Amino acid sequence: MRPLSWQIFCGVLCIATVLLGSKGKLSAQEISIAKLQYEGGGDWYANRTALPNLISAANQGLQIQIAPEEAIIHVGGQLNKYPYIYMTGHGNVFFSAREVENLRNYLLGGGFLHIDDNYGLDPYVRREMKKVFPELDFVELPYTHPIYHQKYDFSKGLPKVHQHDGRRPQGFGLIHEGRLLCFYSHESDLGNGWEDASVYGDPEEVRQAALRMGINILCYAFSPP
Repeated sequence: MRPLSWQIFCGVLCIATVLLGSKGKLSAQEISIAKLQYEGGGDWYANRTALPNLISAANQGLQIQIAPEEAIIHVGGQLNKYPYIYMTGHGNVFFSAREVENLRNYLLGGGFLHIDDNYGLDPYVRREMKKVFPELDFVELPYTHPIYHQKYDFSKGLPKVHQHDGRRPQGFGLIHEGRLLCFYSHESDLGNGWEDASVYGDPEEVRQAALRMGINILCYAFSPP
């Protein structure tokens, strides 16, 4: 996937929607992003204020108009309505055979999944994504990868929002035929950084770094192959 110049991001939003199967060209106001609902008992609904804050930051920083509230889409639902889907949580994840096929078709068809480990998701999401792409493994992306260099430059990769085990943040990807179709942010807690300031009381510079990285991910997710 080629890097996207942020100056043309608004125009690409419409193109991305057409590529994902809409019947006609949609206006920027009709573009929505979504949070993924899944089974298994994990708290897919975590980080309730995260996506609205990211959307607001993207709309202001890029002068675009994404719908202000995220949609909620089940992994077995009509995923192709959303060019970017966000997945988070702390616990167990389970995809049925039908859901595996649905998610695989969505990603191979041009969709983009951002998995954001909210601490505790890692073993479960790796297991379930292996069902979706048994032929692929998550690989750590180098700091030179374009996802870190969209509107903002992150020369050292993902920002660190919360410490947890004190491990360094890592960005992993599933890459199919040269295209990054799933980005997995691990040990970073981006979604926590996107939350309202009152939720965790993080320093404003930490929150802003998380939001800037989120804007980069959105830019990259909407870029053409």
